[in-house]
Amino acid sequence: MTLSPTLNADLHCHSVVSDGTQTPEWLAERAHANGVQLWALTDHDELDGIERAASAAAALGLPFLAGVEISVTWADKTVHIVGLGVDPAQPALIEGLRRTRGGREERAREMAQQLEAVGIPGAYEGALKYVGNPDLISRSHFARYLVEIGACTDIGDVFRRYLTEGKPGFVPHRWATLEQAVGWIVDAGGMAIIAHPARYGFTPQQEHTLFSTFRQLGGQGVEVVTCSHTPEEIQTYRQMALDFGLYASRGSDFHSPGESRLELGLLPPLPSGLTPVWQHLGHRIRMPEGAGAPVHSS
Repeated sequence: MTLSPTLNADLHCHSVVSDGTQTPEWLAERAHANGVQLWALTDHDELDGIERAASAAAALGLPFLAGVEISVTWADKTVHIVGLGVDPAQPALIEGLRRTRGGREERAREMAQQLEAVGIPGAYEGALKYVGNPDLISRSHFARYLVEIGACTDIGDVFRRYLTEGKPGFVPHRWATLEQAVGWIVDAGGMAIIAHPARYGFTPQQEHTLFSTFRQLGGQGVEVVTCSHTPEEIQTYRQMALDFGLYASRGSDFHSPGESRLELGLLPPLPSGLTPVWQHLGHRIRMPEGAGAPVHSS
C-alpha cells in the first residue's frame, strides 16, 4: 500500500481513557469532520480505548492505526514514546503498561499533600472528578481542578505555577525504561516514535544520546510536526530525522477542545524530504470495509 506523504494524518491524541476529556467515539467523529485521512488514538499507558476507537473510525470510513503513548524515565526526565500500529492484544505490551501505570495513586496523593501545604486542600478528590480511569490519574486532572476552583486562570497558568519541577505539587515517578518501551512496541508489531522531542529541554549532547540510544534499541520514528513545536523546531527535527534515518510522524497531541493548542487534523504538513511513518505502516492500518488506501485530497 502506497500512501501519499501529504496525507492529512493525525497520529497522536488522547481520550477520557487516559487524560483527555472526550470519548474515543467523539474523537473519531471530530477527526473525520476535520478532514483527517488517517487517525490514531494514543492514550497514555493504556489500550482500553483502542477497539472503541477502531469501531467508530470504521463506521465513519476513517482509516485507523492502533496506538499508545508510553511514559519513560530517561536522564531523570519523563520522555514519551508513541507506539503506532501495535497489536493491543499482545500480552507483553499489556503487562508492561499495567506495571507502568502502577504507583500513580500514591504519587497523586503526595501531589495533593504538597498542594494542601500551599493552601489548596482537597486536590486529590477534586482531580478524581476529571478521571475516566482512576489507574491513570495524572497532572492534567489536577490542573483541571485548579482551574475549576479559580486557583489558576487556565491550564498554562497551572503549569507555570504548580505541578512542574521545583513547583508545589510536582512528584517525580519512575516510569518504564526506554529499552522496555521500545521493546514492548516492537514486539507488538508496532513502530516506536519519540513524541514531541522539543518539550524535554535536553542539551544538544543529551538529545543526540537519546536519539542514538533510541535508534540502537529499535526505535524508528520521531514526531516532527506536533502542537508544541514551533516552525523552527519543526525544521530542527526534520534534520534530526534525516540525520538518524528516522521516519517522520505528525500528531496534534489533542486532549480537549478547551485546552489543546491545535485541533485534530489542523496541523502544518510534514516538511519535504522526509519519509512519513504511514508509508512504513500501511500493513498495520485498519481500513474500513471496502475502502482503498487513503490518499491526499488536493
